[in-house]
Amino acid sequence: MIVKNPQFEISAVSPKQYPKNDLPEIVLVGKSNVGKSSFVNTMINRKKLARTSSEPGKTRQINFYNIDEKFYFVDLPGYGYSKMSKVQQEQVGSFIEEYLFNRDKISLIIFLIDIRHSPTANDKLMYNYIISSGKPFMIIANKADKIAPTKVLDTTLNLQKEINPLMDATMLPFSSEKKIYLDDVWEVVERHI
Repeated sequence: MIVKNPQFEISAVSPKQYPKNDLPEIVLVGKSNVGKSSFVNTMINRKKLARTSSEPGKTRQINFYNIDEKFYFVDLPGYGYSKMSKVQQEQVGSFIEEYLFNRDKISLIIFLIDIRHSPTANDKLMYNYIISSGKPFMIIANKADKIAPTKVLDTTLNLQKEINPLMDATMLPFSSEKKIYLDDVWEVVERHI
């Protein structure tokens, strides 16, 4: 897909702030610092639409990016960041839950995990959460440029066995750095918008 005019639209923490149109929403979930903002920027071929940070836990709101009035990329706050206070974690957790379970515009959830590490307890919790939401999803093994190219497919398969033992979800490697598998991911996204 060629993206011409992507726009950051709004940061929200409650349903009354969500966009009011009927565009489908492609939602990004994953732990802090897994590369959700870089993923958005790579997909739309922009350097800085989604703000990236070297400090994990910066995103504490739901960010809606309007992609050419066709759909939204929706970046949810990352989980598992310990410097957030318990109260902040609970607030963020409750508005993520509110969004994921009650928003009827969600067309696809993209669950990003780090290809270099086994899924954490929080990753497994999020996976179960996604399953219980009943919404379509895919898994991205991100940061594929950080391991040897010859190991990418085997590592992705092994990760899938760990997090998705039924092997019934689409799972693809991805690299914002090298733009690996970009077309494959777009193909899945386009099927859901």
